[in-house]
Amino acid sequence: MARHYLDHASTSPLRPEAVEAMVSWLTAAGRGEVGDPGRIHAEGMRARVALEEAREQVAALLGARSREVVFTSGATEAIAAATWGAVRRAVDAGRRPHVVLAAVEHSAVRQSSTAFAEAFGGSVSITGVDRCGRIDPDELLDAVTTDTALVHLQWGNHEVGTLQPVADVVAGCRERGVLVHVDAAQAAGRVPVDLGALGADLASASGHKLGGPAGTGVLFVRRGLRVAPLLLGGDQERARRAGVEDVAALVGLGAAAGALADGGVAGEEARCRSLTARLVEGLTAVDGVELLGDPDPAGRLPHLVCLGVAGVEPQGVLLGLDQRGVAAHSGSACASEGLEPSPVLEAMGVDAHRSLRVSVGWSTTEADVEAAVAALPDVVGHLRSLAG
Repeated sequence: MARHYLDHASTSPLRPEAVEAMVSWLTAAGRGEVGDPGRIHAEGMRARVALEEAREQVAALLGARSREVVFTSGATEAIAAATWGAVRRAVDAGRRPHVVLAAVEHSAVRQSSTAFAEAFGGSVSITGVDRCGRIDPDELLDAVTTDTALVHLQWGNHEVGTLQPVADVVAGCRERGVLVHVDAAQAAGRVPVDLGALGADLASASGHKLGGPAGTGVLFVRRGLRVAPLLLGGDQERARRAGVEDVAALVGLGAAAGALADGGVAGEEARCRSLTARLVEGLTAVDGVELLGDPDPAGRLPHLVCLGVAGVEPQGVLLGLDQRGVAAHSGSACASEGLEPSPVLEAMGVDAHRSLRVSVGWSTTEADVEAAVAALPDVVGHLRSLAG
């Protein structure tokens, strides 16, 4: 049976360019031709050159300076590092740290904010969203106080794809003199991202979401901003993140970012929008299946759609699709693994227990999409017949 992978929002397959770059690097490493990028011998310098070339490729994708890019093990670490750095900055200034975020933020944002702020006697303010999952910039900014250490805002939502008014929030934070972190894990490589023009202080991105290797990520730190590092023990990444860099993986991340250069993001965005438009058309034709999030495609990320499926449990839908060769997902990864209702959908005021997330990417074909459109009616019909 042919397989049809429609879970790119969870992780995207390695791009061929990334595979080629990593194999080449690992082959050289196996021959002893490369070493620790922090050393001044020839082998170390080869590694340093490769690492900095990868940094420049990633910086170009994100609209950043290469010196503003800190490599991490993933977006989760980058989010934690951004939060920790901002909280410690407030504590060192004699304030009880206060963090502001929306109810639809990823669990990595929610949990790191609560843990770090409360560790120093601080607090977290969580603001609501509308039925599309979009924040009100005024409401988010009104939660800022004189103790606010950081405001979080995702570029686009990881469950329903809703794009947020990041430019308005960043501008408001700059006016108030408060740091702002943008979670770009789902946006980077999917839509044009220019962190320099945006004016964000901190941002995070994930390697495996855009076709790079798992275990790679990016923390963007605006030029001139000083924040304490989360990981201590060495001066790697210009003393912003201790630990010897995984050069082989980061070379792969750089190659994946490089594959999106010269208009590649715009091209993939257009192709993904076409594929998800067909998914929305075909899947919502099933009785009891409705689109969740912004009904206007321009208000959503191009690569994912979230659907409410009435009358059936999401696990049954996912297993049924999988048996028919279609890989999809339901809700956020953290929520579904715990079999708990989605906090994103709860915040939107819709059914938080029954959702289907289908997402496309660089390797998705029209055949993959048509397989999902053909399979869902049979799966849902069968489950409903069993229920009664």
